[in-house]
Amino acid sequence: MIKVGSRESRLAVAQAREAIARLGRPCELVTMKTTGDRILDRTLDQIGGKGLFTRELDRALAAGEVDLTVHSLKDLPMELPGGLPVAAYTAREDPRDALVLPQGARVHDLTKPIGSASARRRVQLERLFPGVEIRPVRGNVLTRLEKLDAGEYGALVLAAAGLRRLGLEGRIDRLFEPDELLPAAGQGILAVQARAGELSAEAARLDCEASRCCALAERAVVRGLGGGCFAPIAAYAELDGGTLWLRGLYAEDGMVWKAEARGAAAEAESLGAAVAARLLQMRKEAQA
Repeated sequence: MIKVGSRESRLAVAQAREAIARLGRPCELVTMKTTGDRILDRTLDQIGGKGLFTRELDRALAAGEVDLTVHSLKDLPMELPGGLPVAAYTAREDPRDALVLPQGARVHDLTKPIGSASARRRVQLERLFPGVEIRPVRGNVLTRLEKLDAGEYGALVLAAAGLRRLGLEGRIDRLFEPDELLPAAGQGILAVQARAGELSAEAARLDCEASRCCALAERAVVRGLGGGCFAPIAAYAELDGGTLWLRGLYAEDGMVWKAEARGAAAEAESLGAAVAARLLQMRKEAQA
């Protein structure tokens, strides 16, 4: 029986069960609370970054306590532990961000802050909603919704993919198109890790070639911009036949730069590196 590791949040479990259903093999779901799940009173940049959501799962995978682990790709650090590669990138759910209003509300109360856990969203929302406070919000999706419905926020911005996977698409008031709010690298894609050389046939059942191509390009943008840094970064790729359209965003000190490129899907990572280089050049020119 294959042991599949997951964070214990409701969304993480839903994602793991999605992967298990596609495996078509007897599996045991093993859940655990990560450091990132336990520390909720500080933002990620204050407590050590996205690796805090994967550390315990990585240890369990390396030790043989689980055989596969399932993560939201956007939460996976750029640098992975040796011997624990991403074995599969699942078919992408809706990559867009969604505006969520309090239960029963019909319009956004502009006198209350918009809750967002991401610096990427914050810099873009400040331009979409000038004058409205964008306030950090931590916790899993359900915890954030409780805070919203209790009146702490006038709205939240959450990943549409997470809401859909939880069966909460009815809470979506509107979806932001990528030209309004560029998604995080990997948003909507699940990453499945395995020990190197193991369960390759099973991983192949989960892997989506289009998602893999887009993921490699998007993560190459983030990696080219410093990888683990906490500057607001966005990257989103769309595949049309054999052509990849990649858009990237980088922000610093109140300035926002955007760049894009089109190229062969087979050159996904090179395309991502080129977009990152262009963004860094734009920053250099602006600061000259």
